[in-house]
Amino acid sequence: MTGSGETALDPGVFVTVARRVGRQAGEGSLEAVRGSGLRVGIACALFNGGITTRLLEGALGGLEEAAVDRADITVAWVPGAFELPLAAQRFANHGDVDAVVCLGAVIRGDTSHYDLVAGECASGLARVALDTGMPVVFGVLTTENVEQALERARDDKTNKGREAGLSAVQMATTLRAIGRARAARVPG
Repeated sequence: MTGSGETALDPGVFVTVARRVGRQAGEGSLEAVRGSGLRVGIACALFNGGITTRLLEGALGGLEEAAVDRADITVAWVPGAFELPLAAQRFANHGDVDAVVCLGAVIRGDTSHYDLVAGECASGLARVALDTGMPVVFGVLTTENVEQALERARDDKTNKGREAGLSAVQMATTLRAIGRARAARVPG
């Protein structure tokens, strides 16, 4: 197992890379992202709601940190993690949003239900993102037990919902920057 010191990104990498490339898009930490003017849809599962509401609180806190206006956030409640891809697709196709955050909690039990729900949710969300070009962030906990889920949904900066909210802002701003870089190269 790797420790955070071994896996953490060195902030100096952006300066190093800048010396070797023409442009960078998306540089910076999650904490440095700014989402003013972005519209974000959040799909939150009702199943395991004691966990998912903690994730939602974290996501809303992350979006607030990133200066996303509360009026630009829409929350859609779905029955469970399996239904998240359809809600994400609707947001992406008709929701007038720049990014979608999907929140759920799939906790392993004694049956194969866990594997089916977690796997289908993950592949469905990935498909929506790739098919639509919309950032769709996987804020779904897949844990062995309730204790692990609660640990990942704590009311602090380690909350995975918070990370998902910040990731949505970073992806939306990065994709905009990539679009601007491409437009700058295309003769007009």
